[in-house]
Amino acid sequence: MAVEKIKDDYNYINVGELKLGGKGPLFIIAGPCVIEDKDITFKVAEFLQGLSAKIKIPIIFKSSFDKANRTSLNSFRGPGLDKGLEMLKEIKYSMGLPVISDVHQVNQVKKAAEVLDVIQIPAFLSRQTDLILEAARTNLPVNIKKGQFLSPWDMKHVIFKATSEGNNNIILTERGTSFGYNNLVVDMRSISIMKSFGYPIVFDATHSVQLPGGNGQSSGGQREFVEPLARAAIAAGADGIFLEIHPEPDSALSDGPNSLPLEQVESLITALIEIHKTVSKD
Repeated sequence: MAVEKIKDDYNYINVGELKLGGKGPLFIIAGPCVIEDKDITFKVAEFLQGLSAKIKIPIIFKSSFDKANRTSLNSFRGPGLDKGLEMLKEIKYSMGLPVISDVHQVNQVKKAAEVLDVIQIPAFLSRQTDLILEAARTNLPVNIKKGQFLSPWDMKHVIFKATSEGNNNIILTERGTSFGYNNLVVDMRSISIMKSFGYPIVFDATHSVQLPGGNGQSSGGQREFVEPLARAAIAAGADGIFLEIHPEPDSALSDGPNSLPLEQVESLITALIEIHKTVSKD
């Protein structure tokens, strides 16, 4: 299928003091899937702050204040909007890390925009017009995760929704496509297709190895495939990588099976930086 090019240039977007995309450096979005408690959340944030300073890479801290799309009614969802934003605000100002979190309802957007540097639209909600329009009206960067049910070329319609509000600070994230039941597969062509639209592309390396609902009342995952898929995505032209990380993934309250332990993160990102430098050469 021929892909319609949306715009001729390939723009940078500004996230706080960071300039992302274009011919800029690789950037990382990372953190625990959900805000479990203050100790774990701040431990991961401090780790990322140190890593960003050590290897000189832009990092945006991500954690969810509410996971409204869990497999089971009994699954842990997070501290909620108010408590979650308070912790993200503290991380933002005490550690100097930009913060991103996902919104699930239109009435969450205004309050979230008072704290967040980037608003994220979850994959399952990537066709929710009112939510996208409300997020775009904040004029903050909006990271829209491609739904597991969408083709990459369908994302141009999602972009048009956001840009109709005059907001061109758009990031698109690839996170795999449903492949039968309880499984995802990554089509690396998606990165090239969506990149042709002119916006920064992120590859969600940890959600892409998720096995949705694969453990019955929770999702499974295959974290052993995070590194090879991340390498492939950067080689295919992705501008950034999304990683869910945790001090003890096997004890995590959400997405543990597809999360990386902290001790594996630096070596992976260092390798990805080298690949990105190679593919970014003129």
